[in-house]
Amino acid sequence: MAYEPYPSGNELPNLVNVTKRLDPDGSVADIAELLTQYNPILEDIPLVEGNLPTGHRTTVRAGIPEPTWRRLNYGVFPTKSATAQVDDTIGMLEDYAEIDKDLAMLNGNTAEFRLSEDSSHLEGMSNGMADTLFYGDTEVNPDRFLGLTPRYAALDGNQVAGKPTAEVNSNYLKHIVDGGGLVGASGVSLTSLWYICWGSNKVHGIYPKGSKAGLMSSDLGEQTLNDNRGGQFQGYRTHYQWKMGLCVRDWRCIVRIPNIDLALMKTADNQTWLYEAMIQARYTVPRGSNGIFYGNAAILAMLDFAAVQKSNAALTFQNVFGQDMLTFRGTPVKEC
Repeated sequence: MAYEPYPSGNELPNLVNVTKRLDPDGSVADIAELLTQYNPILEDIPLVEGNLPTGHRTTVRAGIPEPTWRRLNYGVFPTKSATAQVDDTIGMLEDYAEIDKDLAMLNGNTAEFRLSEDSSHLEGMSNGMADTLFYGDTEVNPDRFLGLTPRYAALDGNQVAGKPTAEVNSNYLKHIVDGGGLVGASGVSLTSLWYICWGSNKVHGIYPKGSKAGLMSSDLGEQTLNDNRGGQFQGYRTHYQWKMGLCVRDWRCIVRIPNIDLALMKTADNQTWLYEAMIQARYTVPRGSNGIFYGNAAILAMLDFAAVQKSNAALTFQNVFGQDMLTFRGTPVKEC
């Protein structure tokens, strides 16, 4: 399967697409491109404008109706699908970037230099948003939004965050392929690999109703700033604000492979198990749903090393827009 910039069937724009449409002068679009460079998942996640001022309400299908085989002279009882309404909230991520006025003026193009100096702040915002996408827990940090891990956390199927019915909970375990690592063991480094299928009826990001894609940059101009010793100086100040949330409309379109022991992954047998789990993930989601694998740098390095082995035909590199991308049987594998 050839890799596409966005999974097949996903007609929604991503962060860069939306900001280019809503920001004619291109300044916020440039910032969006920088943000997505730091964490590729921010480039992949499609965005939908929320239908609530502070979130998004969707109707989630929790059960599929079962038809009846009818015999002559016997009737059929009508059935209906089970649904539930779920409200997903939006979090606000903000930062201020400051730079000395004289330093900016020394470099000629003040605006371009300011943006280059703000790159560390933008990287921090990118990391903060990506971190919340995976680990955000509104019960622990109510100012954030609910991420992926709390929704796919309980291996025993009990008290699954964000799941509307017991029927969903009972089927939900099929979407967690346990890596078997000993949780809490001393010296054991565990990680997860995620398989996510993006789409308007699957999984997507949300931004507030009536807002500018949730990403805003305000040039506050020249201001009197304070240094760390109580002194003052003239400088430029920029305010960044990013409003975003996560909507898992179809919980079947995500598979988590948790508790992967990176130390054990050095052996060929355990790597084979991981490949089997990745294949299982691809066949667990609804048919026709194409996804992307996401993992941290350590697991990507392990898969990259395995890809150079001549005997490995499952892991290969494909050239996508001039860059080599690791793929597993044609499915992109990205670092996050």
